[in-house]
Amino acid sequence: MGVLMSRRQTVEQVQKVSLAVSAFKDGLRERPSSKRKAEAWGGRRGTLEHVVQEVQEEEEEERPDAGPSRREESRVNRAAWERLRDGRGVEPEEFDRANRFTPPAFVRPTRQLHDDEPLEISLDQREQVTSDEMCEICEVWTAESLFPCRVCTRVYHDGCLRRMGYLQNGGAGEVTETAHTETGWSCYYCDNLNLLLTEEEMYSLMESFQQCKIIPETCLSLDNFLHYKHLVHKRHFERPMSEEQEERATLQFSALDPDKKGQVEWPDFLSHESIALLQKLRPQNSLLRLLTAKERERARATFLPLSQDSNGLISEGECRKAQHTWFRKHQKETPSCNVSISHVGPMSESSPASSSSSKSQEKTLLATEQEESRPVDWPTFLKDNVIYILAARPNSAAVHLKPLA
Repeated sequence: MGVLMSRRQTVEQVQKVSLAVSAFKDGLRERPSSKRKAEAWGGRRGTLEHVVQEVQEEEEEERPDAGPSRREESRVNRAAWERLRDGRGVEPEEFDRANRFTPPAFVRPTRQLHDDEPLEISLDQREQVTSDEMCEICEVWTAESLFPCRVCTRVYHDGCLRRMGYLQNGGAGEVTETAHTETGWSCYYCDNLNLLLTEEEMYSLMESFQQCKIIPETCLSLDNFLHYKHLVHKRHFERPMSEEQEERATLQFSALDPDKKGQVEWPDFLSHESIALLQKLRPQNSLLRLLTAKERERARATFLPLSQDSNGLISEGECRKAQHTWFRKHQKETPSCNVSISHVGPMSESSPASSSSSKSQEKTLLATEQEESRPVDWPTFLKDNVIYILAARPNSAAVHLKPLA
């Protein structure tokens, strides 16, 4: 049973509401008229709003000859692009808005000037991490009925999550089973890797989707996934993917399809592309600043037992093994490497694909043996593992960034 808010909390709530109402009124007064829309549009070029506006303009050009089904498809596509722009993953039609809280507005992060500078994270100085006492949504404390996030310090009521539309299709049972276990549960903020992207990074990703004809919130088959990877690679490097790169993309598809349905769900594809873009654009020092206190403590707990007998150093092989341990939900059922292409038929030992696969495996084993003896200290361990720690945040059973070995 919740406790009553104090006088200070009541005053703060009233101030928040007053500010929101004032901002809404100011927004109405400052809304540009139709005569100024062209000028306002010029300032939005190169932004997420620009991409959505382009989609709307394309639909308006097709509208005169479009039938009812085509207009409905255009409306759905436009809504999907808008949700992608705003970082919202819940379909408005999926739940009744009556008796629901209003979903929060996601504000994308901004890069700071010092983000790329070296960041010192001490191994010996442990951090005392405690979860919040009150629900992030209703700000009421109800003791043991709160479910903590495994990444951040936020806690939630299952009822609040359900009223906001974040627990559907039996999601409440999953939260109840995993939130207080070693596996843990990620809240809707931490579960969405796309929210780590800045507006500029998100614009770049949306532009790639648009140019490669990727429709948001649709599933991708292996052929669609590889076709997209080929187009993006050729666009960036002006040359086709190699056989080794295509094989790596096929293995990544298998990791994104743990149920072996032959297709990747849109949230998993978006999370994979988001974390891959971070790996490509952000320096490791910048990625280290994204780690939470819980994630840093988990990294210390992994490194310390391995380095006790070697003066604070571990081997390269142990460092690579750690990259797999962050995906703790997948320890019981690890996706098989060759299942993703099983739907095309058995592979002959004399086939080119089989020979190239065996050659790449031999190269990987040889490189691994050479690197086994390389010593790895704590700062290097963190930099090599940070991208996989971030990739392991979502609750999905998919591996959104498969380690190389």
